[in-house]
Amino acid sequence: MSDFSTRAKLTTEFIGTFFLSLTICTASVLGTAGTLAPFAIASTLMVMIYAGGHISGAHYNPAVTLSIYLRGACEESDLAPYMATQMAAGVTGALVAVNLLVPDGNAESLVLETGPAFAAELLFTFALAYVILNVATSETTEGNGFYGAAIALVVLAGALSVGSISGASFNPAVTVSLIASDVLSVEDSWIHFVPQMAGGCLAALAFKAQRL
Repeated sequence: MSDFSTRAKLTTEFIGTFFLSLTICTASVLGTAGTLAPFAIASTLMVMIYAGGHISGAHYNPAVTLSIYLRGACEESDLAPYMATQMAAGVTGALVAVNLLVPDGNAESLVLETGPAFAAELLFTFALAYVILNVATSETTEGNGFYGAAIALVVLAGALSVGSISGASFNPAVTVSLIASDVLSVEDSWIHFVPQMAGGCLAALAFKAQRL
């Protein structure tokens, strides 16, 4: 973790998560980017990772923060503040998108088939956290310049592959933005939250197992 102050880290986490959620809600949920939405989302994530990685680690995702903590690369004192900040940013991004950028937009509600949606969120959250642990927290890849692109490409692949199955959230902060946008019900949100957090935990276990 960087030597920046807690305020700087949390500000960075808020900004990055806010713009990620804002892009998802405008480009995908409200349809401003059409079929190009996955590319807009991945691009926003990539540039925000490069902008904030040296300050906060650029988690922008509570499941990723949990995974990095379990891997041993995040202080326990940062765990709850990071997650709370990311969730708040997700809600804020959604509210700005729905009420300011596209106030007359009509977003279609997500209809999730439990098994496939659960599996999609679990698998691609695992893939996302696994890649992050290996390209952004491993000593063997330290100092590389490709980490932001690698992480963004996981999200792009996931959005293109399972977006129609689960909504391609892979991120509890994004899931709360979907709830705030009124496209995902609170009752169905566990189909996102549970596999996302489980995926982050499993990625940390896999990362550690590789190094035994």
